[in-house]
Amino acid sequence: MEKEKETLEVQEEATYDQTTEETVETQQETAETEEQNEELAKAHAQIAELQSKLQEMEQRYLRLYADFDNFRRRTKLEFEAAEKYRAQSLVTDLLPALDNFERALKVEVEDEKAKSILQGVEMVYRSLVEALKKEGVEAIESVGKPFDPHVHQAVMQVEDGNYEPNTVVEEFQKGYKLKDRVIRPAMVKVNQ
Repeated sequence: MEKEKETLEVQEEATYDQTTEETVETQQETAETEEQNEELAKAHAQIAELQSKLQEMEQRYLRLYADFDNFRRRTKLEFEAAEKYRAQSLVTDLLPALDNFERALKVEVEDEKAKSILQGVEMVYRSLVEALKKEGVEAIESVGKPFDPHVHQAVMQVEDGNYEPNTVVEEFQKGYKLKDRVIRPAMVKVNQ
C-alpha cells in the first residue's frame, strides 16, 4: 500500500508539474498574443495614418494638377488673344487719321491741281484701308440696319416714316471691328 501511495504521490506530483507547466505555457502564450495584438493594433494605426496622409497628398496633387492645367489653358488663351488682336492699339491710333482722310475725300474741288492732290489722298486712303483689311479690320455697316447696341452708339433719335422703327437712319462716324472685337462703335442716328 505504501507503494501504491508512493506511486499515487508521484503521479499527483507529475500531474501537478504538468499542470503547472501548461499554466505557465498558457500564460506565456497569452502574453505573446497580447504583445502581438498590441503590435497589430499599432501597425493598423500606422497604416491608417499613412493611408490618410496618402489620400491628403493625392488630393493636393490633383488640386495642383488642376491648377496647372487651368494656368496652361488660360495662358494659351491669353497668348492666342494677344496674337489675334496684336494690331488693336495700332488700329485704334490710325482710326482718327482714316476719319480725316474720309473728310478730305468729301471736299468738292474744281481746280485740276486740287483734283490731282485729292486723287493722291484717295490712293493713300485706299492703301491704308487695304492694309487694315489684311490685319482683319472691317467697317461696321450701319445705315438701314437694325440698331445693335454692341456695334452702334446712338447719339440722336428721329421719327422718319421711310425707315422701320429702331433702324439706323444716318451714320455720323464709322465704326470698326478687328476680327470679332469692336474697336470703335459707329455713331449713328436711330429711327424711333
